[in-house]
Amino acid sequence: MKITQIETIRVKAQPHNIWVQIYTDTGLVGLGETFYAPSAVQAAVHDFFGPLLIGRNPFEIERHWEAMFRLSDHAGYGGAEMRALSALDMALWDIKGQAVELPIYELLGGAVRKRVGVYATSMPYEGAGEVAKQLLGEGITAMKGGPTIPLAIASDGQFLSPRDLDRALKPIREIRQAVGMDMQIANDGHGKWTLPVAIRIAQAMEPYEMMWQEDLMPLLNPAALLRLQEATKAPVCISERLLSRWQLRQFIENGAARIVMPDLIWTGGISETHKVAILASAHQVPIAPHDCTGPVNIFACAQICVSSPNTMIQEHQPAFYKGWYNDFVDPNLDIRDGFLHAPQRPGIGTRLKPAVRERPDAIVAVSDQPGESSIDHWYTTAVRSEEMEAEVTRLRQERGPQ
Repeated sequence: MKITQIETIRVKAQPHNIWVQIYTDTGLVGLGETFYAPSAVQAAVHDFFGPLLIGRNPFEIERHWEAMFRLSDHAGYGGAEMRALSALDMALWDIKGQAVELPIYELLGGAVRKRVGVYATSMPYEGAGEVAKQLLGEGITAMKGGPTIPLAIASDGQFLSPRDLDRALKPIREIRQAVGMDMQIANDGHGKWTLPVAIRIAQAMEPYEMMWQEDLMPLLNPAALLRLQEATKAPVCISERLLSRWQLRQFIENGAARIVMPDLIWTGGISETHKVAILASAHQVPIAPHDCTGPVNIFACAQICVSSPNTMIQEHQPAFYKGWYNDFVDPNLDIRDGFLHAPQRPGIGTRLKPAVRERPDAIVAVSDQPGESSIDHWYTTAVRSEEMEAEVTRLRQERGPQ
């Protein structure tokens, strides 16, 4: 089996999403997804990574991951390159699962559970208690919001008055008044606050028995995050902002991360998130994959959640799941009674609807030619001497096709 074509699809109606489809000479098509700055991701897919994959065997997932990561590492391995890598990795796993007619979790060691609990990212400032009642009626017993996020804008996260802090507690109080301790509550700070303010926020919320405190501070200093964790009894949860096992490792090993929240479509795809889950398990730390982006991501997250013993819970956006997801994928997620149920179809478990590609607002780009990536070409022409190039050519000829 060989990769023949790589396609990216964007639509103006969902301006932050981009879907990747990898085509093969057997007719199988793998599906991936990522989110944020899609035009930059599109360039990374077609200019850098596509030429490395065209003509290759899609089953060699780890090899392809390493090849793409080494190109990304050349410039620090962040940003659009890592998002592109994540989407391509998902699509490669999708092809492999389809080829052997198994869900991806069966290729990651098999299922340790048939379903995983979900929480809802849905906590409005007004009416939070009523939303909590509605969610409980659907079997969902955990919810998340960010009531301090707007308050950080005025001072760039440097100052929070007692009055504003009390205002931020309002939806949390309402939830406790409406449903008591039947609902778990998580707070997301979006990395807005300084350490002193983050400690104040976490300690002010302690009487409400928070499920976790997420990204109250920028994730730039593992020691500072540890100081926050030591100042509050609520677990510190981090974070979709960290890419790869190497960035997350520092926060896991020093004890700052008591819950790890990898975002599969940013941190390196299924391959890397599987490794992150194992790394976290070695430190007795649970994972709670992030999602607030698109439907394919949660199908991929389900593969990780079902196969990882240390899965705690999975995020989902009820408005997305009940809304626009239905227009883009078939089937949609199977969320019932507060649980995301394991996908049953081979591969990632869903397909992009053909109508998406034909939409009048669709932007489709295609790569179908093999070759070296432009970064490899730059390295060859600008860095290597003629003698080194001759030696590389000789060694490649001796080793034969790779």
